[in-house]
Amino acid sequence: MIHWARRGVVHDKPVWTYGNLNQVGKSLSAVERFRNYYEKYKGKAPFGGFYFPFREAAVLLDLDLVKLVMVKDFNNFAHRGNYSNERDDPISAHLFNLDGHAWRDMRNKLTPTFTSLKMHQMLPIVLEIAERFMLVMQKELDKHKGEEESPVEVKDLLARFTTDIIGSCAFGLDCNSLNDPKVEFRRMGNKTFTERRHGRIVFSFIQSFPKFAKWLKLKTVRDDVSAFFRRVVRETLDYRDRNHVQRKDFFNLLMELRKDPNGGLSFNQIAAQAFVFFLGGFETSSSTMGFALHLLALHPEIQERGREEVQQVLSKHKQLNYEALKELKYIKQIMYETLRKYSIASILLRKTLEDYPVPGTSYVLEAGTPIVIPVDAIHHDPDVYPEPDKFDPERFTPEAMEQRHAAAFLGFGAGPRNCIGLRFGEMQTLVGLAMLLKNFKFSPAKATEIPLQINKSSVFLQSKGGIVLNVERV
Repeated sequence: MIHWARRGVVHDKPVWTYGNLNQVGKSLSAVERFRNYYEKYKGKAPFGGFYFPFREAAVLLDLDLVKLVMVKDFNNFAHRGNYSNERDDPISAHLFNLDGHAWRDMRNKLTPTFTSLKMHQMLPIVLEIAERFMLVMQKELDKHKGEEESPVEVKDLLARFTTDIIGSCAFGLDCNSLNDPKVEFRRMGNKTFTERRHGRIVFSFIQSFPKFAKWLKLKTVRDDVSAFFRRVVRETLDYRDRNHVQRKDFFNLLMELRKDPNGGLSFNQIAAQAFVFFLGGFETSSSTMGFALHLLALHPEIQERGREEVQQVLSKHKQLNYEALKELKYIKQIMYETLRKYSIASILLRKTLEDYPVPGTSYVLEAGTPIVIPVDAIHHDPDVYPEPDKFDPERFTPEAMEQRHAAAFLGFGAGPRNCIGLRFGEMQTLVGLAMLLKNFKFSPAKATEIPLQINKSSVFLQSKGGIVLNVERV
């Protein structure tokens, strides 16, 4: 409890067993906790001391140091320090949780999966599901025919849209959760985020004492979720092998990696990577689109400008092909500004491998120290983004981005451990927003929450309830 005091590092006094997270999940969300901390200590030191239950961490407060940790001196901070247990909980040993040689090897194997060419090949799947999504949205409007407003809960619809895309691209399955919200795929995806296997104290114990946790055979993924995803992967593999099915999707690329002469992927590895692709792809993109629509409903002039761009691009290209997507520059600015205001991954974690003297100071980040990069706090720093509460897509013109610090925007992380699915996430979000703006207008309904309430107990940034908006046909 006196770790940081001894080292002369700024810090908050911890509370027994909770560290500095005693109010999180009750009166504060994790997002608010780290934003308050950053605002309190920024400018006083390059980093501050923080106490998780059972371990000390360092919170970075200086953008130059953030860049050193994530990019320039990456090799000393290549680990995330997340717990995975390949033996007892094989589905937890996915790219996001792996460290060291295992991470590097898997990242190198998977990187070719996310090239521009591969996105090009997966785009038709995304577009086909987007067309279905438009029909489902129209059905929602038909329920309110003759009424003065047509309120639609868009958050769940968007999650079903991205579930169907990921189900198709990662597992080759026609999930059809757009038409059947109770479909098993949607339920299991939801469970992963809403019904965690352990409470915060047990989870912190596992993260703090990974060797002991492995000895105790502790798992982090729920058994029913793990069994479901492993079964789906097994059935898809067997079906495609038996029927010689070739499909331009992520799953096909994983199957190809079984034949890698330098060590092909095992069944467990394929299941784990398909699982993390599902997790990373459905929740983050659907939340980003939900937050974007809420912001656009409150800013009709920005919404109209976005719609005009979509109409211009479509009149030129006749369809949303890959070239057309590249020209949706303002829609992309809307997406980035949404990710700034609502940073889905509000903190990023790294771990110091060897003692690291912080340049220009007498401080040392000791080996084994967990490092917290407070993404949301940086995105709301008025010195970096003036009037941070204002929704302004002009912040993301190429000129504006060039003038800012290289570590000022971390919506997809940075450096060699940035989001591997960045291109895919951008593609499905751009398609979703473009199709929605082309066909529908969004405005606040009587039931619209202003401002949106944030779920205090969620790991990712999520709205507390649904996102209800008034929707009209264009």
